Amino acid sequence: MKSQNKIFMRGYVLKLGVVSMIVHSGIVCYFLFFSAMSDRVINPNLTHLHRSFVEDKTGALLEGSSRSRKTWSSIDFIIYLTSQVSSDWTINIIKETYNSFKTTLYDDFNRRLPMAGIQSPFADKQEVKTFRLYGNKINLLGAENESVFSGNSCDIAYFNEMLDISQNVFDDTEQRCRRFWWGDYNPKFTEHWVYDKVGNRKDVAFLKTTFKDNPYITKNERRKILSYQSVSQCAVYAKVLIDKKLESNQAIAYCKTYPIKKNPDKYSIDELIELLHCVKNENEGTADDYRWNVFGLGLRTAPEGLIFQHVTWLKEFPSACERIFYGSDLGYTNSPSTIVKCGVSGNNLYLEKKFYQPTPSCNEYVPAVREHVGANNLLVMDSADALGFIMECRKARLKVMPVTKFNGSIKYGISLMKKYKIHLVDCPEWRKEQGQYIYRVVNGIRLDEPIDDFNHLWDAARYAALVNLIRA
Repeated sequence: MKSQNKIFMRGYVLKLGVVSMIVHSGIVCYFLFFSAMSDRVINPNLTHLHRSFVEDKTGALLEGSSRSRKTWSSIDFIIYLTSQVSSDWTINIIKETYNSFKTTLYDDFNRRLPMAGIQSPFADKQEVKTFRLYGNKINLLGAENESVFSGNSCDIAYFNEMLDISQNVFDDTEQRCRRFWWGDYNPKFTEHWVYDKVGNRKDVAFLKTTFKDNPYITKNERRKILSYQSVSQCAVYAKVLIDKKLESNQAIAYCKTYPIKKNPDKYSIDELIELLHCVKNENEGTADDYRWNVFGLGLRTAPEGLIFQHVTWLKEFPSACERIFYGSDLGYTNSPSTIVKCGVSGNNLYLEKKFYQPTPSCNEYVPAVREHVGANNLLVMDSADALGFIMECRKARLKVMPVTKFNGSIKYGISLMKKYKIHLVDCPEWRKEQGQYIYRVVNGIRLDEPIDDFNHLWDAARYAALVNLIRA
């Protein structure tokens, strides 16, 4: 066992050290380093990973709220594996895209590794795709290119924000993973292949945590998460519903005007404190049931006001459709360009993502149209600032036409699509957009118009609908 480890007992660290293991009362425990002498409790996510590994599970899932320390526990576990278990393994860390590492895990490694006395490979670096830790090779892989995973083997695999990764990438990785894998995620969708295909397996260990399980959460982080809690999510509200048998709106009104000083219903101090901060959240406009459920309680929740709430998920596009047509939304550097294949059969509308990545210029966009649409099919495309793209596509002998936008065209296009039963070919991008494309809310009032976000695929489909479904 590598040194620098001092005294450990009863699940607390008493001295700075790297990751270590001891046996206490017949239970194998492991402990992580800290930057100063302190009594600190080990995060349950790290305990779960270690237990799953030593019990020879195939893999493990970490489901939980924001700031429950899933990612940092994963980094700590990587330090443990590389410093205590092996010196020649290959570890693949997988995210939705490679670029997403730069805004998340780069910073997490930069902050965490120095606490273990390890120089971060990301310090003052803009591009790191692989690095070594105690002799082990660690690769950072973006899941946007699925073909990369068809022959990429590893000893350990870590899926960060696993709900944003496709099942194909997971399957290809798992079948080539020699030792152990795990994934973490916020449960921001109510339905997902991870829940159905992985979470129910007996060889996969599962743990659910919230920010309350993290003893090291900062006051500001805790305060922000608590600001999402509404009156309808507090204990007093639940008791009012049951004891006074009021309707929901009546119970909320009763809670908001409850005489806390007199406290005629004899609620506990903790319940009153919770009620006070929930009323404060409502008054300040920070209360958000969806964010509280997902990022506070770690519950699998769909946001209110989903525009396309009822969809069916398919493994592949049907082989026989009465009509097939294509739509495209344009993105340049910060947003993706998308191409969606659409098919109609009776009252069924089938949608498949064919392309989803930024195209800064026509040099990237025209080949994508040629590959995914072909020269013989018509593509209805975004018309905003798109003249150059349209001209270049036509020069390449591709059939494209700009969509005609008009006042109310968004609402009308959505209504055209809603006439059909919508079926989506499963992929992380569709999961994300279907689960988060909602109607706008202003001052607590839901408007009859969508937010301008999580709509890159939906807009592409809507453009195609405005040309093709209007004739149906």
